[in-house]
Amino acid sequence: MANDAIIRFSVSLPEELLISLDNQIINQGYVSRSEFIRDLIREQIVEDRWNSEEGVIIGVLTLIYDHHQRDLLQKMTDIQHDTDAQVLCNTHVHIDHHNCLETVMIKGTARQVEELAGKISGLKGINFSKLTKTTTF
Repeated sequence: MANDAIIRFSVSLPEELLISLDNQIINQGYVSRSEFIRDLIREQIVEDRWNSEEGVIIGVLTLIYDHHQRDLLQKMTDIQHDTDAQVLCNTHVHIDHHNCLETVMIKGTARQVEELAGKISGLKGINFSKLTKTTTF
């Protein structure tokens, strides 16, 4: 996107909404209104692509689980090998004696990615699960 021309346009807002916008920009550490608005637009594009179920998208499944749970790791591995989605990468971090944090980067259709995430998230021993949705621009 760095080679794309920048096009300026104006937006009319009620004063109260502009004040709220500026407070969000300050609170979230953005350097400008433009950067904030660009991120909002990108977020909406990602959501729309996921909802349209068209094309290939990418998800990152973040998990915290009890590594002492019997057969959990094997079940997680089996699900990842049995999916129509493509598992791109896994990271595994030991948090403490009982808990591990793992991320699973997944590429496929929205249905494939959500199905894989749902199967893993529902396993006994998974204490936290969140699917972060993204796509290419």
